[in-house]
Amino acid sequence: MANSFTLLRTKPRLSPYLFTVLAFILFAAVILNTHDFLFIFHPRLQQLHPNADTQAVLSELTRSNAVQTVEKKEESVCDVFSGRWVRDELTRPLYEESECPYIQPQLTCQEHGRPDKEYRRLRWQPDGCDVPKFNGSLMLETLRGKRMMFVGDSLNRGQYVSLICLLHQLIPQHAKSMETFDSLTVFTAKEYNATIEFYWAPFLLESNSDNAVIHRVTDRIVRKGSINKHGRFWKGADILVFNTYLWWVTGSNMKILLGSFKDEVKEIVEMSTEEAYRMAMRSMLRWTRRNMDPNKTRVFFTSMSPSHGKSVEWGGEPGGNCYNETTPIEDPSYWGSDSLKSIMQVIGEEFRKSKVPITFLNITQLSSYRKDAHTSIYKKQWNPLSQEQLANPSSYADCSHWCLPGLQDTWNELLFAKLFDH
Repeated sequence: MANSFTLLRTKPRLSPYLFTVLAFILFAAVILNTHDFLFIFHPRLQQLHPNADTQAVLSELTRSNAVQTVEKKEESVCDVFSGRWVRDELTRPLYEESECPYIQPQLTCQEHGRPDKEYRRLRWQPDGCDVPKFNGSLMLETLRGKRMMFVGDSLNRGQYVSLICLLHQLIPQHAKSMETFDSLTVFTAKEYNATIEFYWAPFLLESNSDNAVIHRVTDRIVRKGSINKHGRFWKGADILVFNTYLWWVTGSNMKILLGSFKDEVKEIVEMSTEEAYRMAMRSMLRWTRRNMDPNKTRVFFTSMSPSHGKSVEWGGEPGGNCYNETTPIEDPSYWGSDSLKSIMQVIGEEFRKSKVPITFLNITQLSSYRKDAHTSIYKKQWNPLSQEQLANPSSYADCSHWCLPGLQDTWNELLFAKLFDH
């Protein structure tokens, strides 16, 4: 014991070996950029804290992929998902609705009589930096010989169509095509040997809502452990963009099928929305780990797309919604009740525990401000409207989907930024 105290009290000397190690570290700090160097020695910078609140979860999910800026030899990190909407008549919109024949009639707001156009002239301005300009030629060149796929619900399909609209004018008419095969839609850029695809899977797992055309069922059932039913069609993709949220929010527990939809007697249990969503997140992360090579592929997950069904939440009249809204919400702290914080917490917890390299596209907060950007009543109506509905437009306004061109073009600008910020 005395010898131990003697050793502790001995004047420290720097051994030649330790000196060599320190010299190597200093050399590495100079050669590598600061960001890479920090992540070598501080891997927990990329992890989430288990007890963080929602805003902290959002910040940490995106921090490891933030745009890096260096000024006066000091590193500063800019979160491109934190900022404000500004008017921009010079660069917005990024294309005209009439110039993109791929937009579904559910999203062509101008064609269906929307009188205002200001919603198309807003640009997302991050605090402290700029969103890189979308470069269609670079995007297409990056996709040369590759397969990019969006997987999820109609909101992910809206982002998919937005990306096609941003790219298609750079491709001659004879060198592009779009085809649909059941749940799969494929846009082909022939001269690039590239495809951009959308696969309908609103829960990611197998469900009774998997028909890409007829899926409006009130009694939604999701089959546990069934991601491979859809996942076999995703294999081979070089870039995957997942989303899933809206279909999980039913206002009641989710029904989970433990066996097969072919079973004559089906075993169904109920789970809370959060439990069921956690099951889907774990399945997605497990599938990604087993099927995607992080050295050759990129995987993104888009956070929940907000709805605007209660105008009283942003200071409007009771009983109203997104109908007749023409300006964004200016309160930077606004968070609507339609975006469940408990779900965002589940995402944070599961991503934190996983070592799967998925880039988180945090579009929820910036989209929450855009009560003006929804399709509202300016879309194709699938069923004739009653006199009562016509007398009260708010009763049939769609406050979940987004007009194109519009907000979802910004989602793709951010996707583009993250694709090259790797």
